Amino acid sequence: MGAQQLSGRLITLEGGEGAGKSTQAKLLAEALTRNGIETIATREPGGAPEAELIRDLLLKGAPERWDGVSEALLMIAARRAHLRHTIEPALARGAWVVCDRFADSTVAYQGYGAGVPVEALSALHRLIAGELKPDLTLLLDLPVEEGLARAQSRHGAETRFEQKDIHFHKRVRRGFLEIAKQEPRRCVVIDASRSIDDIHRAVRLVLGERLNVKLRTA
Repeated sequence: MGAQQLSGRLITLEGGEGAGKSTQAKLLAEALTRNGIETIATREPGGAPEAELIRDLLLKGAPERWDGVSEALLMIAARRAHLRHTIEPALARGAWVVCDRFADSTVAYQGYGAGVPVEALSALHRLIAGELKPDLTLLLDLPVEEGLARAQSRHGAETRFEQKDIHFHKRVRRGFLEIAKQEPRRCVVIDASRSIDDIHRAVRLVLGERLNVKLRTA
């Protein structure tokens, strides 16, 4: 499906472990819905039945279970199912999609983090998505140590990615910031070290500035 056929909006939330993406994605989707915009909240890896199966493969097990290339290929397979069954049908009918992680995470984690050539990852994305890119990407940024501490405190078992060493996560953070630097018209960096309410207010402000959508708070 070509990007020109899609009339909805795609908003993605990106960032490292513990940045609060899932919480902010939920709050944003609820705010858009309250303001009369049909909104689908989804996530990656996952967001469609087939992709959720792959999510388990990616997140469970030892850190060395997959190398970077294997992770990238699994991510791309999951994203293809997600696009076909969830994202593209929603955008085609004019709905907005709020996605917790998308292609930038693959570039940051498997590219900058694990060393897979970014050009190869970009080619794989074009293969499955054509020219489709988010209308807006919100990068929730905070120091790696703080994010990992948050992530470890919110649940018992760590994911494969949370178990990777601190140097990996610092490369991932640098990758996200480099993506935002390269695409300033699409990406907005938000300080995620603040409270949940403060971050949500910042998100609403960005929506007003970038997409001309003024969201009521209640």
